[in-house]
Amino acid sequence: MTNKTLPLPQQVCFALYSANNAMMRLYRPLLQPLDLTYPQYVVLLALWQQDNISLGQLGAATLFDSGSLTPLVRKLEQKGWLQRQADEKDERSKKVLLTAAGKALEDQVAGVMPALRCQVALTDEQLLTLREQAQQLLIQLQQLETCR
Repeated sequence: MTNKTLPLPQQVCFALYSANNAMMRLYRPLLQPLDLTYPQYVVLLALWQQDNISLGQLGAATLFDSGSLTPLVRKLEQKGWLQRQADEKDERSKKVLLTAAGKALEDQVAGVMPALRCQVALTDEQLLTLREQAQQLLIQLQQLETCR
C-alpha cells in the first residue's frame, strides 16, 4: 500500500504550524510577567506604531478579525492600557487609543525581543530571509482568497 499524502514532517503547512507553536512557547514566559498574551502583545505593537486608529484599521494591521479583536481590545481596556472612544466624525465608529500606562508599557516590553533573539540560533540574515518569505507567502495566500 502506498501513501497518497506526504508524510507529516514533509508538509509545509505542518512545518509552519509547528514553528509557530514553538515561537509562541518562547514568547509565553517573556510576556507572562507583563500580564500579556501574544495576541494582546500584537495589538499593542500595532498601536505603538500608530495610535488613535479605528478598530477596522487595527484589525487590518494585526490581521485579527473583529470577532477576535474585540475581546482583545476589551481585555486591554480593562487592564488600563488602552481606551475606545467614539470617532468624532462618525459616532458609529470606535477609535482605539493608548493610555499613558499603555504607552509606558512599551518600555517594559522592549526587552522581549532581545530576550527572544538570544533563544533563536538563526543568523540575522537568516531571520530576515525567513520573515520576507513568510510575508511573501502571506501576500500570495491573501491574493488567493480574493480570487475565490
